[in-house]
Amino acid sequence: MAEVRYKGRIALLAATILIVFTGIGVRLALLHLKPAAWVCEPIEEGRVLTWKPMGSRGRIVDRNGEILAMDLAAYHVCADPSYIDEHGDLATVCKYLAQEFRLSESELKRKLSDTSRQYIRLKKYVPGHQLKRFQRRFNGVVYTPRELVGGVETNIYLRGVMLEEAPVRNYPKGALMAHVVGFANREGVGGAGVEQRMDEFLRGKEGLRVSKKDGRRREIYSARTIDIEPEDGATVTLTLDQQLQYVVENTIEKMREEYNAKAAWAIVQNVRTGEILAMASSPTYDLNRYGKAPSEWRRNRAISFNFEPGSTMKAGVIAAALDHGIVKETDMIDCEKGYWFYGGKALRDSHGEGVISVADVIKVSSNIGTAKIALMMGNQLLYDSLKAFHFGERLGLGIPGEEAGIFYSPKTWSKISITRIGMGHEIGVTALQVLSTMNAIAYNGVQMKPMIIKKVTTSDGTVLQEFKPEELGRPLGPDAARRMRKLLARVTEEGGTGTKARVEGYSVGGKTGTAQKIRPLAEGGGYYSKNFISSFVGFLPVKNPEIGIIVVADDPGEYTESGRKIKYYGGTVCGPAFKEIAEFAVRYLRISPDVNRVYVARPDQ
Repeated sequence: MAEVRYKGRIALLAATILIVFTGIGVRLALLHLKPAAWVCEPIEEGRVLTWKPMGSRGRIVDRNGEILAMDLAAYHVCADPSYIDEHGDLATVCKYLAQEFRLSESELKRKLSDTSRQYIRLKKYVPGHQLKRFQRRFNGVVYTPRELVGGVETNIYLRGVMLEEAPVRNYPKGALMAHVVGFANREGVGGAGVEQRMDEFLRGKEGLRVSKKDGRRREIYSARTIDIEPEDGATVTLTLDQQLQYVVENTIEKMREEYNAKAAWAIVQNVRTGEILAMASSPTYDLNRYGKAPSEWRRNRAISFNFEPGSTMKAGVIAAALDHGIVKETDMIDCEKGYWFYGGKALRDSHGEGVISVADVIKVSSNIGTAKIALMMGNQLLYDSLKAFHFGERLGLGIPGEEAGIFYSPKTWSKISITRIGMGHEIGVTALQVLSTMNAIAYNGVQMKPMIIKKVTTSDGTVLQEFKPEELGRPLGPDAARRMRKLLARVTEEGGTGTKARVEGYSVGGKTGTAQKIRPLAEGGGYYSKNFISSFVGFLPVKNPEIGIIVVADDPGEYTESGRKIKYYGGTVCGPAFKEIAEFAVRYLRISPDVNRVYVARPDQ
C-alpha cells in the first residue's frame, strides 16, 4: 500500500511540474510570438535612434565677397568607458590621446576607469586640421601615430573613442571690422554687431533623422523613417569694404598713439546712398579671442559714444540759418574781439575776431559769431532745425549699440542754452549723427539713412532681404546746401581751421571740432579744463561730393613742462588722419579729381 501511495504522489508531483513548465513555455511562446504592448514599447524605445544635425552658421562677407566670419570644422574628442572596458584597450587609448592632445595620461585613466559611464568629453573644440591623424570608424577611430614602427606608418584602432562634430566660429581677418561684425558664442548665438542683429538669418536650421539601431548601437539604415537634412545659415553681405576698412583702422590707431588719445573712431560713408564703407574704433580686439578683451575695447564708439560735438555743430546751425533766411554769407557779425558776456556768463573764442562775415565765422570757427546767429534764430527754430537732422534720435543703422544722443526740448533750456547749443555744447551726439548731418549738406540737403547691411542670401543665391538706399528726410533746401558747401570749403583753405585736411587735387569741405569733456556729477559737474573730444568731419569733392568722412579722438594731446596742454585741437589731431583716409579713398574708389569731373544727377528739391 505504501508503494502505491508513493507512486501516486510522484505522479501528482510530475503532473504539477509538467503543468507549471507547460504554462511557462506557453507564456514564453506568447511573449516571443505575440508580445503585449507593454513589453514591446520599452524595447522599441530603446532601439530608436534620433539625431538632430544642425546646419552651419552662415557667412558674413564684405561688399566684395571677402569672408569676415565663417564656421570651421571642429570636434569634441569623446570616449565610451563602458565600451572600451568591454571591447577596447584602455592603456592604448590613454597613451595615444595623451600624446596627441597633451593631456595627462594618469588623469585619462582615472576618467575612463569609470565603466558605469558611456560618454565622457575629453577635449573640446579641436580644429579639424589637428585631427588629420584620426579617421572615424564605427565605435572608434583609426589613429596613425607620429612615430614610425619598423620604418612604416602603423594604424591603430582606438575602440570607444569618438569625434563629435562641434563647428567653431572663425574670423579670418582677426580684428578687422571687429566692432561691426561682432561675434557668436560657443553655442552659435550672436553676441554683438552683425552676428547679433542678423542671428535669425545666420543661424543654421536643425535637421531630423529618426531610425533604429541594432544591439551594437549601429544604425539600421533600412529602418530610417525620417530624414530631413539640416539647412546652413544665410550669407550676410555688408556695405563695408575690406581694403578701405584696413586703411581706416591703421590710420586712427596711428593717430591715437601719436597724440596719446584714450580712444579714436572713424566712419567713411557714401554721400548719395548712405552706405557705410568703413567704420572703425580703437582700441580694437581679435574676434577669435573676444572673451579676453576688456568690455570697453568691444564698444563700437562710432555709434555708441555720446559726446558734445563742439564746433562741428556750427555747420548744421549756420546751414539752417541760411536756409531760413536768417542770415546771408555776407552779413557781418561782431565777434567782440574774442570775449562776449551774455546771460551772466562769458563766452570766449580761442582767436579773437572783430566784425567779420558769416562766411568767415564758419571759416575761423567763431563761438561768439555762431552764438549770435543762433540767437537770431530763436529757441524753437534752432531746435526744430536741428531735429530735422534727427539729432536726439537713432538713425536706424541696423546693428546693436546705436545711441540716440541727447537733445532736450527748449522748455528745459536756460537763457544761455541757445548760445551753447549753437557751438556744440549742451547736446549729446554720436559720430554717425554728425557725419549724417554733414552728408546731408553735401547731398543737396537730402539726408540718407545709413546702411551697413547690403543683402541676405541663401546658399543657392536666393535673396532673402535686400536693403536699398532710403531717405531719412530733407532738412535743408538745395540752395542753402549748395551755399553751405562753399562756406565749408573755405575751412580747409589758408586761414581756416582745417588746412591739415586738404587733399591734393581735390576740394575738401569740412569742419573741425574741439569740445571740453563733461565732468561727472560725482566729480563736481561742469567741464574738465584740459580734457577734450577732438574731431574733423568733411566731404569731397566739394562741387559733387561722393564720400563723407568723420574722425574723432577722445582726450588727445601732450602736456608741456609747465602743465599746459598742447596738440589737442580737432584740426591738428584729426585733420591729418582725415587727409590720409581721403587720399587712399579717392584712389581706391576711383573718384575723379576736380579738374576731371563727371557729374551725376542729384535731387533738386
